[in-house]
Amino acid sequence: MKLLYSLTSPYARKVRIVAAEKRIAIDLEQVVLADADCPVPLHNPLGKIPVLIMDDGESLYDSSVIVDYLDQRTPVSHLIPQDTKSKFQVKRWESLADGVCDAGVAVMVEQRRPENLQDPSWINKQWTKVERGLEALNNDLGQNKFCVDETFSLADIALVCVLGYLDLRFGEKVDLDNRYPNLARLNKSLASRVSIAETAPPKA
Repeated sequence: MKLLYSLTSPYARKVRIVAAEKRIAIDLEQVVLADADCPVPLHNPLGKIPVLIMDDGESLYDSSVIVDYLDQRTPVSHLIPQDTKSKFQVKRWESLADGVCDAGVAVMVEQRRPENLQDPSWINKQWTKVERGLEALNNDLGQNKFCVDETFSLADIALVCVLGYLDLRFGEKVDLDNRYPNLARLNKSLASRVSIAETAPPKA
């Protein structure tokens, strides 16, 4: 199997962490979506990463589908609970974390446009989603050691990935320590975990 990815993609990072935790060997191919010869559109008609290319040539996308597949591929270290209630709690965490990430990406893309073409109301709308989402995640976590059932899971992975992306793109604007202390605590506690440390996005 081969994963098309970039070092800064939080969605691809989620897949890489899951693969590491599950001890599944995947070939990694870094891509640049803006390149004319980028292979991603050949395997994902939406032209987005990550894409997992299977041994038979078929492909899986997006990240939520890929991590579901990887978690079911081997019983080692299940990251999505088998219990139905816990499973959907974990998937809810993933969905909200990914949604916060989507909004953050939308802000970043808009801010890369020439300043005179940017839409401040659009940026504000998306950033409001980021702040509401982080507040909900912070409140849901409370003082728990992990996001769901006191066990490391896909929920924690998705959370770490969105926090890493926001730190990379927006730095101190998020003010995690002061505004979302529960998230800051969990993020720091997981930072040294091998799968998380080895996939941390490069600093700009």
